[in-house]
Amino acid sequence: MISFVGAGPGAADLITLRGAQRLAAADVVVWAASLVPEELLDHCRSDVERHDSKAMTLEDVVAIYEQHPGAAIVRLHSGDPTIYSAIGEQIGWCLEHERTFEVVPGVSSASAAAAAVGRELTLPGVAQSVVFTRLASRTSASMPSIEGVRAFAASGATMAVFLSAGRPEALQEELLAVGSAYRPDTSAVIAVRVSWPDEQLVTTTVGALAEDLRRLDRQTTVLVLVGGALEGADAAQARRSHVYAPDYAHSFRRAAADADG
Repeated sequence: MISFVGAGPGAADLITLRGAQRLAAADVVVWAASLVPEELLDHCRSDVERHDSKAMTLEDVVAIYEQHPGAAIVRLHSGDPTIYSAIGEQIGWCLEHERTFEVVPGVSSASAAAAAVGRELTLPGVAQSVVFTRLASRTSASMPSIEGVRAFAASGATMAVFLSAGRPEALQEELLAVGSAYRPDTSAVIAVRVSWPDEQLVTTTVGALAEDLRRLDRQTTVLVLVGGALEGADAAQARRSHVYAPDYAHSFRRAAADADG
């Protein structure tokens, strides 16, 4: 079995129970030391065979799979393996070579960053959608023409921007392009290595985003959250959810106005 396991955002105790169990049972682990803290491997047996993938190609990785046809293999991806992890081509290899595989979800850094600053990503009347995207840069051929930061900024949805900290001015320009629903004073959060021991969190605005990113001078393991839902507790209080409002009925509770009837 080849298990594509989400390591979570970084902290060793933010991996799922299933992910930790797969690591504990693994004979072989392939992981990227540049993105996943070594502490995650504390879940493994002492005799596990480790391969650091940070300098590997896809061909290098699947060669390890080929060398261990009967082993329990964990391919440990940062965050959630269904987002920017390139498991699609690995799954294709598994299907072609009739290898059993599974995907074990992980906690996204977007969720971890929102939790770290005490915010919801969705807020009634402000944002009910969350977009995961990135700037198109060296891998611009991967970005469909109708997608991208500028296109999604028009919606005003909460945006989680990955893999884009190396181009701060371009990111800010896209967020504030003509037609964008964001303003210079729209809230933003910069999360660097969220949940790692050296985590950095900066609450800022779209208008100050480029300057704050330049000041941090970090290009990897950086996530940017943008949107009105990040404004804080006062905004949340003003936009109370209907689900827990006394006058809102649903299948498990009558509305307060109906309770006396």
